[in-house]
Amino acid sequence: MPSTSSPSGSDPGSGSALRRYGPIAAIVAVIALIAGVVLLSGGDDDDVASPGTTATGASAGDDGGGTSFSENEAQGLGLPFPDTCDQERGRVAVPLFFAPECYADVADNGGATDDGVTADAITVVVYRAPETDPVLDFILGSIQNDDTSQQAADTYAGLTELFNTTYQTYGRRVELQFLEATGDSTNEGAARADAIRAAEEMGAFAVWGGPALNGAWSEELNARGVLCMGCFGVSEPEPNVFTVVPSAAQNRVHLVEYVTKKLARRPADHAGDPVYQSQERVFGHLWIETSPSSATEAATLASTLGEQGVDIVESIPFDLLRATELAPGIIQRFKEAGVTSVIIQGDPSTPAIFTTAATDQEWFPEWIIGGSALMDLTAFGRTYDQEQWAHAFGISSLTARSAPGVGGADALYQWFHGTPPPADDTAGVLLPQPLIFFNALQAAGPNLTTDTMRAALYAIAPGEASITQPRFSYGDHGIYPGIDPPDHAGIDDYTEIWYDPTVGGEDEIGRDGVGAYRYVDGGRRYLPGEWTDEDRAFDPEGAIAVYTEPPEAEQAVDYPPPGG
Repeated sequence: MPSTSSPSGSDPGSGSALRRYGPIAAIVAVIALIAGVVLLSGGDDDDVASPGTTATGASAGDDGGGTSFSENEAQGLGLPFPDTCDQERGRVAVPLFFAPECYADVADNGGATDDGVTADAITVVVYRAPETDPVLDFILGSIQNDDTSQQAADTYAGLTELFNTTYQTYGRRVELQFLEATGDSTNEGAARADAIRAAEEMGAFAVWGGPALNGAWSEELNARGVLCMGCFGVSEPEPNVFTVVPSAAQNRVHLVEYVTKKLARRPADHAGDPVYQSQERVFGHLWIETSPSSATEAATLASTLGEQGVDIVESIPFDLLRATELAPGIIQRFKEAGVTSVIIQGDPSTPAIFTTAATDQEWFPEWIIGGSALMDLTAFGRTYDQEQWAHAFGISSLTARSAPGVGGADALYQWFHGTPPPADDTAGVLLPQPLIFFNALQAAGPNLTTDTMRAALYAIAPGEASITQPRFSYGDHGIYPGIDPPDHAGIDDYTEIWYDPTVGGEDEIGRDGVGAYRYVDGGRRYLPGEWTDEDRAFDPEGAIAVYTEPPEAEQAVDYPPPGG
């Protein structure tokens, strides 16, 4: 379930930066380092396909796409490139292993090519949620940070300045405007009104983020032709709504393959109850109900598994705000049905409620993490009943964690500005939208329109498998053959995790404690069809909790900062 993050009980001057600045899609993707860097980075040069590139790439009079370094070389065009291009590698000179390909300079950018675009500037509106949001405060109250609203805004501005300086923008600069939301995350009327304000009054070419718990903002902007990056996913995202994390349907593809290959028709040997460890798994499904589509998705998961001979004996929804009331009865139903293994999908706060209820009833099953947002963060895992969560494992679209300062938003900001980001707890939350946007901006070329941006997003292949970055793509790259293209959800591959209650150290927002997720096989990632039948959950060999330095094959070039 998409959501955002805020500290509990924070005052207006000091809290809620995680929640204020956009949807959980951003949080999930970036705490996993810098998800989205591979988007338009090209991987191998053969993966890069600039949309609408012409033989000259010299002006907006062409059909829109920029001219990449590899195209310039292959065609012998002899075009000039920005000073921030490493011309030995053909990559932007930023300290990212997956730095994107350089794009050539142009003589003329075409001026005002679309709404929110002039010869000098591109208007981007950044959504800021209200200070108080009862539902999100309930969900995310156990995650605390002390970043202020101003620090978060300054960090957004600092990241934008970094990309304005280092990436190809064809003579324009991205200018940010911040929209203060007029309603909470569930208020559809306010979301639509705010979207109209962003498009009509603020003149947005694009927006970053949006309300976390309803799609009205995304739908309204989509209808008005405004590019919506990192927005709440909707059932009909075409043409302009792009999320960072996988869609529910994509997540289901991974989950079904994981369950059928690794878990079904085998003993529940990761359960806390020794009796279950010798019994064949009996599956239950615990899922949050937020809309009619929730029930549809749960039924589709059950039927898809059933087609492969895997039964869900109890599929039980819960209401977020009634979880404490409902949990004892739900646990009793699972227990009486003989469930050994619970597939859990929902928000990141209620596992604390359900695992406590399970312990109260002396029921110790396996907890199978079904790809839910934030449930796979150590910061939240530590808030669950540790005796229960010691038997939690499953799938995650996050990449293996790296220690603070080892790549990611903090290191990138420090490299460019010489100081840590002002919002040091939440810099990673703020990074994905500008990162993805600027990557697409380069490839879209000087004739900047929502059409050329969309073409740029669609055009780039996912790249090669790695550990610290996901494969990431939009459009149609044949990754999900059972799902109709184009794909408007970003991350394509998953990894396997399990929870180790004995690992000490800092969590994703720098709090020291005990307990952490481990990443199987060093964080190896899988596209659909690539999952193996080997069950290595709770196998400590090769299971990584945190990388203290990037894997050897993924070391970034250490460039000097521009002007430094």
